Amino acid sequence: MPAKAASTSSTSGKPTQKTPTTTEDPNIFNGIIKKIPLPQWALIAIAAAAGLLILLCIICIMVKCCCRKKKKGKSKDRINLLSVNGATTTSQVQPDMDDLDARVEGAQKGSLQYSLEYNFLREELIVSVKEARDLMAMDSSGTSDPYAIVYLTSDIKKKFETKHHRKTLNPVFNESFTFSLPKDSVSKTTAVIQLYDFNRFSKHDAIGELRLTLGDIDLQHVIEEWQKLSVCTKIEQEHLGDICFSLRYVPSTSTLTVVVLEAKNLKKMDSDGLSDPYVKVQLLLKKKNWKKKKTTVKKNTLSPYFNEAFNFEVSFEQIKNVDLVISVWDHDKVTKNEAIGKLFLGCKATGNQLHHWSDMLANPRRPMAQWHSLQPVEDVNHALGVKSRFKLPKP
Repeated sequence: MPAKAASTSSTSGKPTQKTPTTTEDPNIFNGIIKKIPLPQWALIAIAAAAGLLILLCIICIMVKCCCRKKKKGKSKDRINLLSVNGATTTSQVQPDMDDLDARVEGAQKGSLQYSLEYNFLREELIVSVKEARDLMAMDSSGTSDPYAIVYLTSDIKKKFETKHHRKTLNPVFNESFTFSLPKDSVSKTTAVIQLYDFNRFSKHDAIGELRLTLGDIDLQHVIEEWQKLSVCTKIEQEHLGDICFSLRYVPSTSTLTVVVLEAKNLKKMDSDGLSDPYVKVQLLLKKKNWKKKKTTVKKNTLSPYFNEAFNFEVSFEQIKNVDLVISVWDHDKVTKNEAIGKLFLGCKATGNQLHHWSDMLANPRRPMAQWHSLQPVEDVNHALGVKSRFKLPKP
């Protein structure tokens, strides 16, 4: 009996072992949240911020991946010029210059209306420049300042120029020029009409030309028609150089100021390929030498810089009959000084010289500067006898 009691007590003193379970308590997360010493709204805010941070990180990773793909694509498209042959490299970098010239020559130059009339009794040819249409734009503004040069191949020294028209591709000239042309020379002569774009401070650009072979034209009646312009033919002529000077006339003081600024690309006159240039400034009144001055001599140069001013007292009545002659000379200590080139301005002048002179008179008290090309001395001396065709404005 006592043994049974002991055994009974021993069995009753043992702790009971629980059988393990595979299911967790569904309220475990609620228990964890309750153990955190923060209010519920704070926990929700922290969770939202964490989610937003994760979303931003994902977006940044995606953007970086896209940028890498684009850079790889660009690097594949690049041309390795070192691995390409010379001819192909040139075609990739810039077009062939011959192709560019062909494109320019093939571009539309525009059209010109002209007329020809031959007087068999007087043996004179009258060339009239009427108007032009759809000229090629030569200026960056999309327009041109066109004027025409007219001459005959039988006497290329005798050239006429029309007035230049500002900022237009459809100029109306309506100017006529008369040439002495013997009957026996008609069939061998070509009338040339060239259109240029006027530039005050640089070389004038050729727009196009017409070449009319008189031997192929029936001159028994007046010819008037339109023709398309072609590329100007390059005729090699001796270039004497260019000179830049300014003119200023003040009527109230009767003062004409000529400032010789500079010259460039003068003809080589000395054996060493250079020259010793200086400039003569002369005023002719009624074809007689009236006043003259000259610059200093610049040694061993073909592009001298002078910047020397000369003042002449010329009344408004006298300026109607005065001719301003600018000539460039080569100084020589041993032999006689030689003339390089010459030009003249005044009411009897034509072309750019007349334009410069009229600009001076139309803008009193303002200096007007312009570049001019030197001409052969014989041509200028002959042209000084041309009758005036410019009407002087009233002061």
